Amino acid sequence: MGSGRWDEKEWERYATTHVSEKRTVEAIYTSKTMDKDLDPKNIKMRESCDSVDNPNSTPLIVALDVTGSMGSVLDVMAREGLKTLATEVYNRKPITDPHMMFMGIGDVEVGDEAPLQVTQFEADIRIAEQLTQIWLEKGGGSNKYESYALAWYFASLYTRIDSFEKRSKKGFLFTIGDEFPTPYLLGRDIERITGINPQFNKISAEELLTMVSRQYEVYHIIVEEGNCFRRHGADVTKEWKDLLGQRVINLSDHTKLSEVIVSTLQVANGTDTDSVVSSWDDKSTALVVEKAISALSNGAKGSGGLIRF
Repeated sequence: MGSGRWDEKEWERYATTHVSEKRTVEAIYTSKTMDKDLDPKNIKMRESCDSVDNPNSTPLIVALDVTGSMGSVLDVMAREGLKTLATEVYNRKPITDPHMMFMGIGDVEVGDEAPLQVTQFEADIRIAEQLTQIWLEKGGGSNKYESYALAWYFASLYTRIDSFEKRSKKGFLFTIGDEFPTPYLLGRDIERITGINPQFNKISAEELLTMVSRQYEVYHIIVEEGNCFRRHGADVTKEWKDLLGQRVINLSDHTKLSEVIVSTLQVANGTDTDSVVSSWDDKSTALVVEKAISALSNGAKGSGGLIRF
């Protein structure tokens, strides 16, 4: 998937009909259960393929926490965030021919019905259409983490990306949430989600990171306004940095999520952080971006705690 190109006018028409007049996040994301097209059990492979429209495709996966505390992030992404993300990626060109995929992340350990939901890779208004198909289950539980590592598992085994297969160029994967990293996944939980027995009882976060890092540059964005971060902020950041090193990004204002993702892509592809920060005309945006990407300086392409391939 991934034909077509992003068009701001098409977005404005879509937003007018489906987003702008909706007062609540539930009025935007209207699914009452997981859409069968987003259910991993019904997905053999998600493909980011070069096309006439996008001859040098680059996959960009944004995995959003859809548990109870993160509804505000989903709301902003549907109203303005997606427009900003797509428009700025096309205008600034930190990556070539972006193919965007969204994931919805819940908590498999506590029995969420939809701990993983996965859209197609898309390049046009279908990005928005599929984003708002995600079911806001608002689950989660008493443990201290959500199942962010499911995004790593799926991306490593259930995506086929031309950027890597044809050009040895990795895609980008961002998980977003306020809780601690997933320490492991159980084989029985993966079988429940995918319908396929993975032939192991348990796999650690470190092993999953090794798998997904073969094809993707992996980042995690910590939403500091979330409940878990407010209670355990220093520990949340430490555990993520122990796992991902410099690839951990602290987001102080969730309304600037898209700007921070775009800025990270710019730094990852060689633009210095000072230039990135100064490129944002809005002072409040520049301040949030500066705080978020400061740790990426002098090493966004380095190991930063990640295993390199």
